[in-house]
Amino acid sequence: MSFEIKLPLFEGPFDLLLFFIERDELDIYDIPISKITKDFLDYLHELEKLNIEVASEFILVAAKLMRIKAKMLLPRPQLDEEGNEIDPRDELVKHLLEYKRYKSVLQELADLEEAQLHKEKRGNILKEVRKLSESVNVESEMQDLDLYKLLKVYQKVLQKWEIEKNKPTHTVEKYPYTIEEQKSFILLKLSEKEKLSFESIIKYMPSKIAVIYNFLSILELLQLRIITLHLGIGYNNFWIEKLEEELVK
Repeated sequence: MSFEIKLPLFEGPFDLLLFFIERDELDIYDIPISKITKDFLDYLHELEKLNIEVASEFILVAAKLMRIKAKMLLPRPQLDEEGNEIDPRDELVKHLLEYKRYKSVLQELADLEEAQLHKEKRGNILKEVRKLSESVNVESEMQDLDLYKLLKVYQKVLQKWEIEKNKPTHTVEKYPYTIEEQKSFILLKLSEKEKLSFESIIKYMPSKIAVIYNFLSILELLQLRIITLHLGIGYNNFWIEKLEEELVK
């Protein structure tokens, strides 16, 4: 038995974010960044499962959402010139509000266009088209055509082809990691050892993107009060220890 899954396609990443906000009746000025990031990534994963190409702007916004989430997990807040704490979500909220205003204007223009299409078109169109076609003398144009003009046209076509051929291309790579998988990996290692250093985790997976995913996973486990951190010896090193269940409660 076969079945078909259909997902709604959105015009852009901000259109998708606004859909989640309106669907779940979220406050746009106080976005639960962890939830909306999960919903956004789940949508992209479903597109990939259906072999639908994910546009690069969706990948870019997904990266920005993860960056905001990481900033909110960090214990040190950013401050502005007046000493007030900067909310990492401010820039995202600003873009969403601008997109929402832009989208409302587009809807008004679409309504105007639809209303215009229902109006009666001006008459004598066929007569004007026929008159224009009679005024164009194809044979006289062919008389002025020579080899030089043909070569100039050919040269322009080649130049356009070279420009199209040399346009930069962007390749989006899918990383073989997720936050949930790396959280499970860290907890598995903690079940084998009482303490785990960040350097040892890097040795397990030395690639740059793996280090980033593992660091974000550690921050999320720390926020969930599943682990605790101790300063270690060496540059940017620390020890990870699992909290006792009594302490977690």
